[in-house]
Amino acid sequence: MDEMLNNLSTYGYIVLFLYSLGGGLVAIIGAGVLSFMGKMDLTTSIAIAFAANVIGDTLMFYMARYHKRDMMEYLKKHKRKLAFSHLLLKRRGGTIIIIKKFIYGLKTLIPLAVGLTKYDFWKFSFYNVVGALIWAIVVGGGSYLFGGAIIQYFKLVADKPYLAPITLIAVGGSVWFYLSVATKKKN
Repeated sequence: MDEMLNNLSTYGYIVLFLYSLGGGLVAIIGAGVLSFMGKMDLTTSIAIAFAANVIGDTLMFYMARYHKRDMMEYLKKHKRKLAFSHLLLKRRGGTIIIIKKFIYGLKTLIPLAVGLTKYDFWKFSFYNVVGALIWAIVVGGGSYLFGGAIIQYFKLVADKPYLAPITLIAVGGSVWFYLSVATKKKN
């Protein structure tokens, strides 16, 4: 365990940056907990996660905007979710770009959906920066503040390993159920 923590504190910022390019929820939570333990710096972790998240979403927007044909090949299976993302964007505008940072499953689809539309790049960039900043501070700071409780939960899971799949199934099932209901075809 100590060796793993030393490796994470050594390479943690690089892992945090790379993982935050595509979302990074688990990485920023891990960085917050490691900051709570004194193994990483919270401010640096939040800044790195923020920067990587902005860069990652901007790259997805760019790919969708300028490589539509290539992107549509990979999005064939997600047409309903993509249509749902377009609908959310029309209804909520910039708010959805901010809120999507916290919704698993939409955080990668929204930048792609926005890139496929004629939505203004600078408008997207503004909301993307605001959303990434809020996301990094709330999730990073929250995991730092609740670091003790998170560590206790992991100790509990280490003692009772059956709790981990139950938690994953409950969280994953909730996300799947929400996306299924939200994108369900209406008669």
